Amino acid sequence: MRMLINVPETVVADALRGLAAAHPELTVDVEHRIVVRRDAPVAGKVALVSGGGSGHEPLHAGFVGPGMLTAACPGEVFTSPVPDQMVRAAAAVDSGQGVLFVVKNYTGDVLNFEMAAELAEDEGVQVARVLVDDDVAVADSTYTAGRRGTGATLFVEKIAGAAAEEGAPLERVEAIARRVNASSRSFGVALSAVTTPAKGSPTFDLPPGELELGIGIHGEPGRERRPMMTSGEIADVAVDAVLEDLRPGGPVLVLVNGMGATPLLELYGFNAEVHRVLGERGVPVARTLVGNYVTSLDMAGCSVTLCQADEELLRLWDAPVRTAALRWGR
Repeated sequence: MRMLINVPETVVADALRGLAAAHPELTVDVEHRIVVRRDAPVAGKVALVSGGGSGHEPLHAGFVGPGMLTAACPGEVFTSPVPDQMVRAAAAVDSGQGVLFVVKNYTGDVLNFEMAAELAEDEGVQVARVLVDDDVAVADSTYTAGRRGTGATLFVEKIAGAAAEEGAPLERVEAIARRVNASSRSFGVALSAVTTPAKGSPTFDLPPGELELGIGIHGEPGRERRPMMTSGEIADVAVDAVLEDLRPGGPVLVLVNGMGATPLLELYGFNAEVHRVLGERGVPVARTLVGNYVTSLDMAGCSVTLCQADEELLRLWDAPVRTAALRWGR
């Protein structure tokens, strides 16, 4: 095992200490595993809380800040955070306008956020929840009942976060988050397996010269394995799988996302192929984001997420954001 860590048992705590050192605009509670905007609670504004297993950085802690999340709850690697984290986070950020939980569709996350919502409401915090389930590759998977939540999480957190920043009420922020999820689809591809710190070796076997189409962000199996394909061939498969399900009637937001070990040189080349396929299919592109945003530790590979975007969603996407991993405007 070659990893830049001390011991597997402290990898999450060590990362949180490093996040705190790099970003004084965040309040990082290493003991309770909570990352919060330093100015929270923000008076008169709905708060957004998300979280999930570590290993998908910068998701979610890297998206805490003005214009996006108010707090994030990192769990152990590929393991859901516990309800106590979410309840603490909700209490820390609630300004009296309510809290929206953004939950990726993995069984542990769903159950723990549901329990946390009930506990927070018992303490007087109004909570709404939105489930992200954008992955078109498989109907059910190792970790889910229904579609997995993947790249659309970024779109939901950014666009709903912008609505909250504008002062929209909880019902409106929730409705926008649900609309973004309903308008988004994703498809992922693995070129190599993922290695977790605890295991120290690949979590599944992917022979040399093969790739896996339709993987999840924990290395879950996809639709099929094939001999290695070119970037253009992978784009044909991935984009067509998304378009077949989404069937957009207008311009789309595009996220070309790396799984953690794919360099930007390759991702930008793949983005060119994604744009080629969309152009051939007559789908206009409104905005594009390329980089490692919803990752799977050291997995080589990529995912494509498309979101059909109307004028309101585009305006909210373009709104200023200032987080550790995503920032533009003001």
